[in-house]
This record gives sequence, C-alpha cells and structure tokens, in this order.
Amino acid sequence: MKKFIIERDLPKIGEASEDDLKGAAKTSNAALAELGKDIQWVQSYVAEDKTFCVYLAKDEEIIRKHSELSGFPATIITEIKGIIDPTTARG
Repeated sequence: MKKFIIERDLPKIGEASEDDLKGAAKTSNAALAELGKDIQWVQSYVAEDKTFCVYLAKDEEIIRKHSELSGFPATIITEIKGIIDPTTARG
C-alpha cells in the first residue's frame, strides 16, 4: 500500500472536545470497516482549523470514498514518496 497525507479543512477542530474527537474517530472507523483492507488510518494531527491525516491506501480513489462515507472532507491528498529526519544526515 502507498502512504498518503490528507489535509482536511475542519473549522475550529482545534477546539473540539475529547468526546467530539472520539465521535469523529468512531465515524472514521465505521467508514474504514465498510471499505475493507485496502485502506488503513495511521494517525491524525489536529490543528486549529485542519487535520493532517496519515493513511495507508491502495490508491487515492479509496481515500475519496472514505471521505464521502465519513463526511470528512479530503481537501488535499498527497502521496508520500519518502521520509527524512535528523538521522538522514548521518547516512
């Protein structure tokens, strides 16, 4: 599977309560269960008015299907081509 970052525009998501985020995760998980093994949610980063979600998926189309089923917009979908960190400089 490929790795993607999905940017979602969600006004005031940074002010969401723990219960709100729990509900959002349940909604996302239900959509994922419906889509099967070709998509996996890894984690999400919550900012003021956006989330940045890391997914493993067979392609961009299944991410769009998840967005439709869950009701969470996929504003920008970017395939990750590699990862670097501070230790990359040592290699």
